[in-house]
Amino acid sequence: MLKLGQSADASFALGRLYQLRNMPDSAAYYFNRVPLNPKDAMSLVAAGRAALAQGKTAEAEIHFDNAAKLTKSKDAKVLTMIAQAYAESDVKDATKALSYVEAAHKANKGKDDAALMIARGDIYLKQETGGGEAMSSYERASLANPNDALSYYRKGQLNVRSRNYNEARTSFEKALSLDPSYAPAQRDLAEMYFYAGKYDDALSGFQKYMAAAEKTPDTDAKYASFLFLTKKYPEALVEIDKVLARDPNNLTMNRLRAYSLYETGKNDEAIAAMDKFMKTAPAGKVLKEDNVYYAKMLSKSGKGEQGVALLEKAVAADPTNGDLRKDLAQAYLSKKDYPNAIGQYKMRMKDGKGDLADNVLLARAYELNKQYTQADSLYNVVLVARPTYVPGYMMRAHVNTYLDPTSKLGTAKPYYEKYIEVATANDPAKYKDGLIEANNYLGSYYLFTKSDKAAALPYYQKVLALDPGNKDATVAVNEITGKNKVATKAPAKKAPVKKK
Repeated sequence: MLKLGQSADASFALGRLYQLRNMPDSAAYYFNRVPLNPKDAMSLVAAGRAALAQGKTAEAEIHFDNAAKLTKSKDAKVLTMIAQAYAESDVKDATKALSYVEAAHKANKGKDDAALMIARGDIYLKQETGGGEAMSSYERASLANPNDALSYYRKGQLNVRSRNYNEARTSFEKALSLDPSYAPAQRDLAEMYFYAGKYDDALSGFQKYMAAAEKTPDTDAKYASFLFLTKKYPEALVEIDKVLARDPNNLTMNRLRAYSLYETGKNDEAIAAMDKFMKTAPAGKVLKEDNVYYAKMLSKSGKGEQGVALLEKAVAADPTNGDLRKDLAQAYLSKKDYPNAIGQYKMRMKDGKGDLADNVLLARAYELNKQYTQADSLYNVVLVARPTYVPGYMMRAHVNTYLDPTSKLGTAKPYYEKYIEVATANDPAKYKDGLIEANNYLGSYYLFTKSDKAAALPYYQKVLALDPGNKDATVAVNEITGKNKVATKAPAKKAPVKKK
């Protein structure tokens, strides 16, 4: 039943990768590149995945049901592919997905299959209390195939989530030590390395796949796309330009050329390429990601209003997309619209898409908006979760200097002290500038606020040890040790008065 050629097979693989990178429009585009054949199960699965990527759940179910019926629900591979489709989508209702897992397990005569068990684990991983079943599934996958690297990798990911770092490291090392030829297809091996962050190995795997595939402009374009997906942007540009030399109107390559120029820091060229793309692309072919990238380019070039308008449009079309909200918040920040930036970060965190980094970004937005109490509270949340996060103590010290501008209360003092402690224990050379600032503050606090020269002196001496030419510390040390002499200036002589 799985009769597709290499070109369609590569389109299916790219669709999966784009979906895993949270680029649903691009995922749907590549899944739709697989020719629909009502008598071929894989093409029906591809159509279902395209619909699923676009949020058309009912339409996806029809395609999946037709694919299952075509095999009379006896082809475990087809049923596993459908389970994978749900596992790799945003669909959180596990009912339909698990029904295909059970059907595939039954078609497999009750034997555990590694790919199916990994899909089962990924489905449960989306549930609030599904961690136990997910780990059980990955264990079953590795038992079914002890050489399956992905099952160990998944266990590693789950152990990271539960902060079981020793087990996570063991799992990751096991996954990466296995023979890389384990996969049923070189394409799957490339994906595994992509998931593990081993981009060179992932690219090598896809290059081997390309070597075996028919050499066509389409496969060359897919190779360029894979380079982009693995963030090899300069290399992607080279391959993209090769394709465009033969096919200057290739829509996907013109799109990725603009994206890659932006990612390589060539923003002016990126805007020119995106302007050209947006003018020539048919209205129905402009993707959400196009507007997002265009907005980033415009914001970076100082055209914040235009960039914000595009991102606002994208967020309105996909309000649950936390990454879009983050992009919009950053665009607001670039134009100093702090209240709206705060609103977007809060919405992202409300939707459950936030993490500690988002707490820092929201705190920074509050700080820029002079809402120092709110900023201080969020920095505290970050430091409670990560007490060894050195920059966090400096951030909290800064907002407390705003809350206590005269240093009368010394509210910044404990955070500068903690910064010195943690930075010194971590990497003093890396945090040299911060250590100078912290010691300078503490010296100033004791000298001017507490009038305690003895307590102030060691801090200024530490500053001079780090920065021997520091003028403030030099003046303070000389003042404390009595080496300062008040400069006297002779009175200016008056010009003699001429006698008349």
